[in-house]
Amino acid sequence: MPTTMTTNIKNNDFKDVVFNRQSVRQFDPTVKIDREELQTIIDETISAPSACNLQSWHFVVADSADGKAKAKSVLMPFNYPQIDSCSAMIFVLGDTQSHLVYRDVWNKACEEGRITPEKRDQIFKTFLPMYENASPEFLQADAMIDSSMAAMQLLLIARAHGYDANPIAGYAADKVATTFGLDAKRYVPVMAITLGKAASEPITTTRYAGTQVTEFI
Repeated sequence: MPTTMTTNIKNNDFKDVVFNRQSVRQFDPTVKIDREELQTIIDETISAPSACNLQSWHFVVADSADGKAKAKSVLMPFNYPQIDSCSAMIFVLGDTQSHLVYRDVWNKACEEGRITPEKRDQIFKTFLPMYENASPEFLQADAMIDSSMAAMQLLLIARAHGYDANPIAGYAADKVATTFGLDAKRYVPVMAITLGKAASEPITTTRYAGTQVTEFI
């Protein structure tokens, strides 16, 4: 874990972070989050669960004027207020080729003595063939699951740092990767998240009762 982790945590109240989180569409434009803290937020985000520890996520942070202009170019107009007022927008993308460097993760774990060579080889034999022979559709779905877990964690980490956020899916998905100079066949957009400080109290939402969306079998 990064040594800077938790140094910027302003809210360590689990119940407040989780249950009082609200989406914010209008931010205080005078609030700026420096890149060091943005990187810390991402460092803490990527402790999220990951299938087979593939860590199939990639982040593009738009915090400069040019970066935010690029981000705005792929957004649907009703999301302009967020990008115009936020401190930063983070695009969370799924990496469908994360398995190509999978050996590096477990070789490092083996070198550090956290697993035995036998356990490492067992992991390689169990999981790698599944991904190396998988269809593009499987790899995309798998990467989106990993990245969705990271996106939710990012929302909570941001709140723990004292910031507000807004998850966004209203963008031209087919243009995101190329707009940021990424390989569109490799990276699939999962979510855009704006960060900053709310300009006013957000509207609280009404949720269905848990019994309406739950079945026990």
